Amino acid sequence: MILSSTPAPLAHGGGLLLAAVTLFLYALAALPAVLQGVPWRRLGAAALLGAFVLHLLLLVIDIGGLPGAGGGGAHGMRWGFGPVLSMTVWLMIAVHTVESRFLPLPSVRLALALAGIGGVVAAVLFPGDPRPPTSVVAPLHFALGVGSYGLFAAAVLHASLLDRAERRLRAGGGATGSPGAAPAGLPLLQLERLTFRFVEAGFAVLTLTLLLGAFTAGHWRWDHKSVFSLLAWGVFAALLAGRHWRGWRGRQATRWLYVGAALLLLAYVGSRFVLEVVLGRHPG
Repeated sequence: MILSSTPAPLAHGGGLLLAAVTLFLYALAALPAVLQGVPWRRLGAAALLGAFVLHLLLLVIDIGGLPGAGGGGAHGMRWGFGPVLSMTVWLMIAVHTVESRFLPLPSVRLALALAGIGGVVAAVLFPGDPRPPTSVVAPLHFALGVGSYGLFAAAVLHASLLDRAERRLRAGGGATGSPGAAPAGLPLLQLERLTFRFVEAGFAVLTLTLLLGAFTAGHWRWDHKSVFSLLAWGVFAALLAGRHWRGWRGRQATRWLYVGAALLLLAYVGSRFVLEVVLGRHPG
């Protein structure tokens, strides 16, 4: 097995310090999950917000290929499983940041903080390779693809809350002392609707991504990314159809969501991980 030896752009100059501060804030955000109390919860919320902002700055520097970011002056977007995974995590935290203004979900802060740590570390250690856009629509195609990753990641996060609440109800214990409530106090039906709103939005964005890729590609290639993307699209289409016409709910629906999300993760992140890390290649 050959590991990639490509140097991480953020591991130079101020980029390393910025990444270290971001990781520290994510770790601080995870701390209140162990230490209870209102002051700790407030500290955790503030730390997560600060890490979220710095994480965005890291993405702009790294994926944007800004000169002086340590990438050796290479221009063009930096594509690879590390940056895409990092951006997916950031989008999931962005959804939570907006959602928490209306529906506080403090119980997911630990999972988000740990995911943030993993995303930053992946982008630092495995930055991918800088490549100029191959066409004027390439950045749009990339943005739509990563956007679908983020929406489905948010759907999976909410589905995990839904499954946990259902397990507690089946075990005979209330989630928060309120019958039919999720762990954060959100009604189960409302959480379920919210979960599938993310699925529907992610499916729409994924469909646009595939259509744009098909119409702008010079020739269609049946590579790993294409096959897994189409398989994921088929699973999500079946999930939405089953929910609409057969009334799929609960674990039956969330299992389909997990399978589709896993296939979508393998489509780009998984295939690039094998190429970049296991085989040590940087495909054009």
